[in-house]
Order: sequence, then structure tokens, then C-alpha cells
Amino acid sequence: MKKIIFTAAAVIAFAFSNAQETKFGVKGGVNLSTLTGDVEDATSKAGFHVGGFAEFKISDKFSIQPEVLYSTQGAKEKGQVDFNGAVYDVEMDYKLAYINVPILAKYYVAEKFSLEAGPQIGFLVSAKGEATVGGNSAEDDIKDSFESIDFGVDFGAGYDFTENLSVGLRYNLGLANLAKDAEDYKIHNSVFSLSVGYKF
Repeated sequence: MKKIIFTAAAVIAFAFSNAQETKFGVKGGVNLSTLTGDVEDATSKAGFHVGGFAEFKISDKFSIQPEVLYSTQGAKEKGQVDFNGAVYDVEMDYKLAYINVPILAKYYVAEKFSLEAGPQIGFLVSAKGEATVGGNSAEDDIKDSFESIDFGVDFGAGYDFTENLSVGLRYNLGLANLAKDAEDYKIHNSVFSLSVGYKF
């Protein structure tokens, strides 16, 4: 993991030293996330992300854009539990929060339209599970059940309405197994994001 962090720092340093132009900005938007892998009957849930970014313009067509985002993610899962011989329907709401650090390579296929891709590392801030049975709900801290670091790949596209205002659509494919101390049980993040950004 240290190697990944050092590599990311090297990419940012290279982009900064070779940038023809640098712009900073803020962004925010909505997430539609779920958990994939060995999670049965998982459905998507809505969340949000907010944070800042820097765009290092290497050429007219190419730039590097690192970001730091607070992101709420997770999924909902339905199942059944047997308690004292009676079977009850249960709905689990997994509420995860990350500090995500994507580093994206952006290519402008047109003057205002860009495609982007790159790695993302995520640091788990909190993880809670809310179980609802028969209309009654209870929430518990489940952070110890999840790995503290996530890793994935982002793919997306963006459009600049003006020099300052932009909109972006992105998909994060989680590659790391989030299930802690469970080699035979795998869980991955899967997140679609729609965001609005403002460059200063």
C-alpha cells in the first residue's frame, strides 16, 4: 500500500512540475452505490460526495486531476432470520463513509468534453449497519468488519459549460476485498457518481 501512495505522490509531483496551467476547484454531487461480490440481494442506495480537486494541464488535450472527496456509500440487503422457530424478514442498510483520493488522467476529445480514468484509494471513516425487523430498527458500528483501505479504478466523462463550471459522470469499480479477515468472502464497492464542479 505504501508503494501505491508513493506512486500517486510521484504522479502528482510530475504533473505539478510539468503543468502549463493549474486550476483548483471544489465539487459535489450524488452517489448511487452498492456492494458486489458475496452479498446476496443487495440493492443500490443514494449518497453524496463533496471535496476539492486540482487540474494540472499538461497540454491542450491532456491533464492530471487529483481529488480529495468525502463520500457516503454502501448498500441495502434483504434477507430472513430464524428466531425461536419463527422466520422474520430483515433489511440491512450498510452506511459507509470514505475519504476517497482519485488521481485521474483526463483527455479532452473536444474543447469542452473530456474522458477520464485512473486509480482511486479510499480510507474508511465510518461503517454502520442498520437492521430493520418488523418495523423496528437498530443500528450498530460495524467498522471492525471492514478493511480500512479500499482500492479501485475510476472511469468517467466531463463537460465544461464555462471555464469555471463543469459537470461529470463517473463510475468507481472497487477492486479490494472489503471483508476483513474473510478470505472466502468477498465484498467490493461499486459507485456511480454525478457531480458539479467549480474551478477558480
